[in-house]
Amino acid sequence: MDYGKSSTKIAIIFLMDIEELRNYCLAKKCVTEEFPFDEVTLVFKVYGKMFALCNIAEEILSVNLKCEPSKALTLREEYDFVLPGYHMNKKHWNTIILKAGIPKKLLWQWIDDSYDLVVAQLPKKVKTEILGYTGS
Repeated sequence: MDYGKSSTKIAIIFLMDIEELRNYCLAKKCVTEEFPFDEVTLVFKVYGKMFALCNIAEEILSVNLKCEPSKALTLREEYDFVLPGYHMNKKHWNTIILKAGIPKKLLWQWIDDSYDLVVAQLPKKVKTEILGYTGS
């Protein structure tokens, strides 16, 4: 079973349902979930800024994640289950098809990266006071 173009050997673990994704995202500091667009598009935000979106009504679950532009392109070239962000700015967002058998460790890393990109853009006061951020 080859879901990626990468020759890297990683054990494939299927993400079975939305609850596992929800639990991972909601465990992050200051994250909220809401349905701002319709009743099927679940959005995870950190201080009002989106970092993950997924359509919970689709037969095949996917998640849109923010990504650094050059890395977004690299991931699309490397993995068949990474596509340009659906209904998003394709330069900054990827859609990850979760039924494709993505390794959980990889998905968790991409969620972390998306969250970190959004946190990095928050005002310094918010990063310092709420998230314990000490960087510049």
